[in-house]
Amino acid sequence: MGVLFRLSLAFATLLMGGCERPPAPPLDQQLYIWQRQWTPAHAPALRQSHTDFSSLRVLALQAFPGAGWNRARIDPLLLKADGRPLIAVIRLDGQLKSLDQDEVIAQIQQVLNDWQAQGLAPVGVEIDHDAGNARLPAYGQFLRQLRQRLPASLRLSITALPAWLDSPALPEVLATVQSSVLQVHAVSDPRLGLFDPDQARRWAERWSAVTTRPFYLALPAYGVALLTQESGAPVVESEVPIDLGSERRELLADPQQVAGLAASLRADPPKHLAGLIWFRLPLAGDRRAWSLTTLAAVARGDALTRRLVVQLAERDGLYDIALVNQGNLDSPWPQRLTLSVGGCDGVDALAGYTLQQTPGLLTFTRIREGRLAAGAQRAIGWARCTKIDQGGFNVDP
Repeated sequence: MGVLFRLSLAFATLLMGGCERPPAPPLDQQLYIWQRQWTPAHAPALRQSHTDFSSLRVLALQAFPGAGWNRARIDPLLLKADGRPLIAVIRLDGQLKSLDQDEVIAQIQQVLNDWQAQGLAPVGVEIDHDAGNARLPAYGQFLRQLRQRLPASLRLSITALPAWLDSPALPEVLATVQSSVLQVHAVSDPRLGLFDPDQARRWAERWSAVTTRPFYLALPAYGVALLTQESGAPVVESEVPIDLGSERRELLADPQQVAGLAASLRADPPKHLAGLIWFRLPLAGDRRAWSLTTLAAVARGDALTRRLVVQLAERDGLYDIALVNQGNLDSPWPQRLTLSVGGCDGVDALAGYTLQQTPGLLTFTRIREGRLAAGAQRAIGWARCTKIDQGGFNVDP
């Protein structure tokens, strides 16, 4: 009887184990490269991103209403040397009244031919078109035509909008392509913010119930500024300044919020979710993008930390005073910083801060907003003193 019981228990355990969901494979991590004009800053950015991101989705061609076609001026030598799989992204503005299928397909074929002539071998094409729901059936027809005329070896994917979840045409559109990229940032009124992690998760779950093919989530690693027109409608400013003479409201995707969503997706991925695609590759000097250090840390799932310290460089009693971010998380400039000093006969603050001197203390107070990238430093002032206590500082965020 004991033997039979043990056999029954073992059999039940096997059955229960067979019903458990197998561990999900790691989520793939990819990058968008969205600059229309490549610069020398792309070389170090590509090199530093190589370990953490498997593939590059590169803006290749754009079509705007009234402005025609605009090619991105890529650096083919850099991309060839990089060696990662390439997906050419074709941006067809959502304000285009209609898609001339033959012209669009001819333009796509030409850019692919030119890339191949430059030694590049893209593995796929992604169409980025913000079609309204009423035009989704026509968009699906265009995608079917494109699929027939592209080489079978090229994978076809699309950037997709959460609003399409309400369209009965969506399943047929998704059946036309090999994968989709669900954009969950900057898809609502910008005055409501760039990104809502809870809403993004809900959209991903709904998308997984509609598609039968792999899909990715496009996640934000950037910020924008909102400028107000006389009409009251917001104008979005990215890296290129727009001079409207109006106030700017800065919006930035919070790395900790996005990291929370990414952790949730790793732990419990929706069905068919293949990976995350980050918008966009940051370059040195970008004002409104996460640093590559922060982006890579979020993509890997590392713990995020800020660690602001004061760095002093002394020469003949003159101290240059700088802030250093030793963490892996970009940080706002601190509101206030105090330093213990002695015997000062000359002090000053640099742009962005004012300085107040009291006996034994220097107080730097922020007068405008700014960010200090992970691993970066910024000079905030100087002082000619007989003594500055390297450890006697306090940073007030």
